Amino acid sequence: MSGDASQGPLTPAVLHILLALAGGDRHGYGIMKEVEADSHRKVKMGPGTLYGSLRRMIDAGLIRESDKRADPDLDDQRRVYYQITGTGRAALAAELDRYREVVAIAQQTRLLPGASAHGA
Repeated sequence: MSGDASQGPLTPAVLHILLALAGGDRHGYGIMKEVEADSHRKVKMGPGTLYGSLRRMIDAGLIRESDKRADPDLDDQRRVYYQITGTGRAALAAELDRYREVVAIAQQTRLLPGASAHGA
């Protein structure tokens, strides 16, 4: 992943992690559960994929460790929370724009069920 992730497509793992963090700070297990819920259980991210992606995303400036710490009575104090950065939000927005463009092309060429040519 390059330092400027907004220049190219995001990997599916990075896209799902950014989507999960766009809703608020989360710890690793919380990110995995949010990705699973958001994808209606179609995407299941294991710890290796998650933590490898998180490290690369921190290095790229897409996310950072949050100052948020859990209430020790409610959560494990050792959990590290992550938050999306401005760069991460920009990369997510750029990726979603790319997806919108692809969907528009598919609609124009009648590749999507129920789509008509030129939006008519």
